[in-house]
Amino acid sequence: MTRKFTRFGGAALAGALLVLTACNPSGTGSADASAATSWSGFRDDFLAGYFPLNPTFAVYQGKHEFDGQLPDWSPEGIEKQAAFLEKTIADAKAFDGKMTDKERFERDYLIHVAEGQLFFLRDTDFAHKNPAYYIGALDPNVYVSRPYADAATRMKAFIAYAEKVPAAAAQIKANLTLPLPKTYVKLGSAGFGGFADYYTGDAKAAFAEVTDPALQKQFDEAAAKAAAAMKDLAAYVGSQPGTDDGYALGADKFAKMILTNEGVDTPLAELEAIGRADLKRNQDALKAACATFAPGAAIADCMAKMGSDKPADGPVAEARRQLPMLRAFLVEKDLVSIPGTEQAKVEESPPYNRQNSAYIDIPGPYEKGLPSVYYISPPDPSWDKATQQAFIPGKKDLLFTSVHEVWPGHFLNFLHSNRSDSIFGKLFVGYAFAEGWAHYSEEMMWDAGLGDGDPETHIGQLSNALLRDCRFLSAIGLHTQGMTVADSEKMFKEQCYQDEGNSRQQAARGTYDPLYLNYTMGKLMIRKLREDWTKGDRTKWKAFHDEFLSYGGPPIPMVRAAMMKEDAPHAVF
Repeated sequence: MTRKFTRFGGAALAGALLVLTACNPSGTGSADASAATSWSGFRDDFLAGYFPLNPTFAVYQGKHEFDGQLPDWSPEGIEKQAAFLEKTIADAKAFDGKMTDKERFERDYLIHVAEGQLFFLRDTDFAHKNPAYYIGALDPNVYVSRPYADAATRMKAFIAYAEKVPAAAAQIKANLTLPLPKTYVKLGSAGFGGFADYYTGDAKAAFAEVTDPALQKQFDEAAAKAAAAMKDLAAYVGSQPGTDDGYALGADKFAKMILTNEGVDTPLAELEAIGRADLKRNQDALKAACATFAPGAAIADCMAKMGSDKPADGPVAEARRQLPMLRAFLVEKDLVSIPGTEQAKVEESPPYNRQNSAYIDIPGPYEKGLPSVYYISPPDPSWDKATQQAFIPGKKDLLFTSVHEVWPGHFLNFLHSNRSDSIFGKLFVGYAFAEGWAHYSEEMMWDAGLGDGDPETHIGQLSNALLRDCRFLSAIGLHTQGMTVADSEKMFKEQCYQDEGNSRQQAARGTYDPLYLNYTMGKLMIRKLREDWTKGDRTKWKAFHDEFLSYGGPPIPMVRAAMMKEDAPHAVF
């Protein structure tokens, strides 16, 4: 999974798919881990084969010898990746060399990573219908915005990338079978079309300081061809009317998805009941907070009142003010260790990635001394003015987005994972671990005293919690129960009190990101593990947080088994 996490978009799934599909036609992936006699040798041989097969993933981790390369999305390239994963799983399970307990944990970690990635290759049809399968791997932001080298060096890498875009676009066009679901059409049109604008717009402007006219000419030629290819792809995606259905995985595949990716084997009916109970808990808390904040008002009006307290100078400026305060709160309350001195920048998100309201891009473990960037998006200009205005978050809503993305959410998670004892802990931070921790941290911060009991602050926290509850139930409904996109949108508005634009966006996301239940699913597993590990003693929260984060990001049931000294991993809510 790439180190990009999102609050309101498909970047988390796209990041996972970036790992799965990045098959380099010039790389053989020939390193044979099965020949190793020690676990460290097996692990190193696996990575030596994995990175050439996944060059885009490698670049985002800081392996810049793979700069400029793009995945091979031909049928042969995708099959090569699947075969590599299948062999990895079989060889890891059969490995009988001497191992320490930590090495056995790492072996099981690797098997889970490979099984989760293999699920999307073998069990879904995403390569033929889901634009999210491709958008993450096409993202050139690492060359444009991450200062890992001087501008001319990164410009050359971007040019190499752009020169490969037309061939990649042709492969994607050949793979995508029309008609697509309506929500996929909108995602693909916005994503691919956004890249076209980005190549010749913001990307071009980012390299304005490079004074070499020959290099600028080469950039213009490559960017123009890449933009034309992306415009053609966007037009192809939108060339047939989208369908109302065609996105559901079905119950069997959905259950296999959460088992292979997150180690959760809880029956779906029980999982749904768990989600409904958390929805009810948060709805009740919201009613109590609103009784103080907006006495006599309907819940929707109470939420609107919280949302109307918007930053006068915009959410980017407000978030920049929030981050130092949140870090100081963590230190004052001694809630978790903060390794290193790194800080996160806050910027407006690029046009091609504005289906995400907020997300953070975090440099990988092979990078040194580079900033993370917390991106916040403006509303969709195609919306009416009232919907656009409602989309801009209130200050307290944004506060918990900043908690989620930076302190102590994703950013702090990766400060710890980058220092993990395991290279897999550094590289493969799973969806439920990352989003579960970031979402868990919102409620934890409120419980620790953020806002000093202020009801408006509590409503901001609960707004975020309810959003994730409806994601949880929407994922199950859309993919296993025949829920329509309109049904999902109605649930977000009426049961989770989200605004019109956000509800529309969230319902659409559930169709192409079926794992977005991981926010609440991960949060609930972490809360239960904390209570069991600390036995309810709040003075042990810091020790718990540090221990939990030290694992990097494997499936949470694996972490539970290790921390609770249980014989076998299992999900506990």
